[in-house]
Formats: sequence, structure tokens, C-alpha cells
Amino acid sequence: MRALIVDDERLARKELIKLLEDHPSIEVVGEAMNADEAEQMVNELNPDLLFLDIQMPGRTGFQLLESLDSAPLVVFTTAYDEFALKAFEVNALDYLLKPIHPERLAEAVQKINEKEKSKGGRPKDKKLGLEDQVFVKDGDRCWFVSLTNIRLFESDGNYIKVYFDNNRPMIHKSLNALDEKLDERAFFRASRKHIINLSWVEGIEPWFNGGLMVKLKGGDKVEVSRRQAAKFKDMMSL
Repeated sequence: MRALIVDDERLARKELIKLLEDHPSIEVVGEAMNADEAEQMVNELNPDLLFLDIQMPGRTGFQLLESLDSAPLVVFTTAYDEFALKAFEVNALDYLLKPIHPERLAEAVQKINEKEKSKGGRPKDKKLGLEDQVFVKDGDRCWFVSLTNIRLFESDGNYIKVYFDNNRPMIHKSLNALDEKLDERAFFRASRKHIINLSWVEGIEPWFNGGLMVKLKGGDKVEVSRRQAAKFKDMMSL
């Protein structure tokens, strides 16, 4: 597991590196002292994991995550417990208070290893698939969401509505740009306005003008355009 440590305190970074020497499953591939530096290193190094401070000069750790197209696994490391609730709202794997104790770090590493086993790993040059997770922010609310739980993306002007659980956050992104990032074996561009998660398809019926109406688990219905109907039938057939 390749990890990047992001913390504006040099001594805190060095102490964490020393503690991680007892955990050979974690390889520290870099250090960053602020969010700008970290964003560049994430894009260059493609780490699997971030040990991420929250309060740093410039952007916070939460703001860093907002800027990433695909978020690595995250363990927050901070001297403040006031951000714990928000950290777990974005599905952080763990939240370590400084000074970090070896026993707590060992618990976090166990969670990391268990998560990695369930994830299976994904080659970095492939598109985003069901095993990946993304960072979604709408106003003051934010989430880490596994793509397997996102059943539908719906275009709404310059925004995309993201459907997962009972949430419908809006993100500022074009559907075309999103479509290029998603694995076409898992996600299908049903129309100009919709991308559906194929694993959520529950039923299909003929619709007007040669199109199809797709019912997703949970009750959402999405029209597949006539142009995409033949391709959709091929993908969903043996």
C-alpha cells in the first residue's frame, strides 16, 4: 500500500514515518507540507492512501479532497477532535489524534489492510470502476462514495446530480467529462442527460420511438435514447 503523508509540521511527518516502519504493508512514497503540494504529488505518484492533516496553511485537508477527481483511501491525522464527525461523514477510514500512539496506528493499519483486501486493487491507468470511491461535495456537505453505490448520474445544466442512498448532491461538472472517466463496462451513457450504473438495472421495457425505459433498483426510471438502445441491449444480453 503506497502512502503519501500530508502535514505542515515536519516533525509530525517524520514521527509518523518512524511509526510506520513497524508496518511493512505501508510504503511511504512521499511527503507534502500543504494541500497544493499534495495535489501535485497525488497526480504524479497515484498513492493508494493519504495520511492527511486537516488544518494547514492555505487549503485544508477537506479542500484538498474536494479538488481530487478520485480520492485515495484517507486516514486523517490532526491535533483537533472537533473535525471527527465531518471526517467520518466523508467515510474516512480512521481519525488519528496527535500525538499518534502506536496502538492506534496499528488499529488504523488493520483497517487499511482489510479495506485493500476487499477492494482488490485497480491498475492506475484504468478508468474508474465499481471498486473505486470518489469525493462528492455539495455546499457544506461532503462524502466519500463507493461508485458501486451510485446508481445514477443526471445532468442538470452545468451540474450533475449524483444519486446514492437517499442523497442527491449536485457537483459542478459536465456529464461528458464524467463519462470519459467511468469504466464503460460498469456505467452506461443512457442519453444526453443520464449515466446509469448497470449493476443497478432491475427491469427494461420498450419505450417511445424505439427507445427503452430502464427501471433501477430503488424505483428510479431512466429513458434510454433510441440511439443508445441497441448498444444497451447488447451490453445487457448474454
